Amino acid sequence: MDRIGTFKTFITRSPTDPFPRYGLAMEYKGAGALSEAWVTFEELLAKFPDYVPTYLMAGGTLIALGRTPEAAEIFRTGIEVSGRRGDLHAKKELESALAELSPT
Repeated sequence: MDRIGTFKTFITRSPTDPFPRYGLAMEYKGAGALSEAWVTFEELLAKFPDYVPTYLMAGGTLIALGRTPEAAEIFRTGIEVSGRRGDLHAKKELESALAELSPT
């Protein structure tokens, strides 16, 4: 089964649901297609800025692409969004990820 194709079909069927886009981005990331993963995460962030799970994985993808300053900004935004949404677990994970980028 072509999981990437399946996620693309789900996106077409449910364009207002963030999860299929997130799944597609994760499939790309898992396959090592980091540029495609980032493009999909970027679209997800633009269309669904309150979808908290995106921030940690999108930031990690940017780090893997060697774009650490951009990753830090994604983590900072994710900390703000997760705090506003009351997702303290995600907020803590994002704070840890950000701290790892600039250890004291």
